[in-house]
Amino acid sequence: MTDGGESADDEYLPVDPAAVREALVSWYEADHRDYPWRETTDPYPILVSEVMSQQTQLDRVVEPWREFLDRWPTVEALAAADRSEVVGFWTDHSLGYNNRAKYLHEAAGQVLTEHDGEFPRTPEGLQDLMGVGPYTANAVASFAFDAGDAVVDTNVKRVLHRAFDVPDDDAAFERVANELMPEGASRTWNNAVMELGGVVCGTAPRCDEAPCPWRTWCRAYETGDFTAPDVPTQPKFEGSRRQMRGRVVSVLREYDELPLEELGPRVRVDYGGEHGEGWLRGLLSDLSDDGLVEFEESDGTSVARLRR
Repeated sequence: MTDGGESADDEYLPVDPAAVREALVSWYEADHRDYPWRETTDPYPILVSEVMSQQTQLDRVVEPWREFLDRWPTVEALAAADRSEVVGFWTDHSLGYNNRAKYLHEAAGQVLTEHDGEFPRTPEGLQDLMGVGPYTANAVASFAFDAGDAVVDTNVKRVLHRAFDVPDDDAAFERVANELMPEGASRTWNNAVMELGGVVCGTAPRCDEAPCPWRTWCRAYETGDFTAPDVPTQPKFEGSRRQMRGRVVSVLREYDELPLEELGPRVRVDYGGEHGEGWLRGLLSDLSDDGLVEFEESDGTSVARLRR
């Protein structure tokens, strides 16, 4: 992180980093996508947005985010909620892995019991919360408290690789991203560089159409070579173990508890064979490990229910 200078030995920094910074920030402040979590510095709704947007396009998060906060408007409200209801909301809105909902609920409880109702303000402190890894912690610290390092996600890597020929190496990306970010301006800078990657420098770049504020310095724009680091592909959802786990939770929300012989056919219509009781027990074991489901033997019958 720097306030204007640069590391003289870093070959990937632009020749005029101050001009690069000014161009990007001016572009962002003049026009950017309006997401409601960008209009607040409250760490709670920002954390919710970050957890919801993991591997999910931002436009698809807006309505679930609003509904979630209408239902649980404060960290205190979320901590007091029934976990099965939080997980059920997650499932109903197809927000990805259900354990994210569980961890978000537990993190809310930690804020109250371990931090006197106040969110930690640093990336290191935020990582003490359940399910909050380095990327999410840094994003919340940046957007809520203006106290983070440079955020480095797939969009940012693509931008730095194309613009400044930064190699596909995590350490190099983090080093250059932090050198470019102005001191004490992580909120604006991280939003701006992520916006650049999301709006202009996507898989199919829109250099002139957007237009890109970094065309003057961009190696890819100069050479016409717009290759970029590989973008991880989302695992197929239809028929996946993740989808079936979600169905188990949905069914148990409806029926409260069910014997396995009744639960299985409600989870998948072709229940049996390789997708029979052994397969179902594996799903239940995973959900039990995540603290979402419990099952027990009663009079020779295995019964599953949501954990309260």
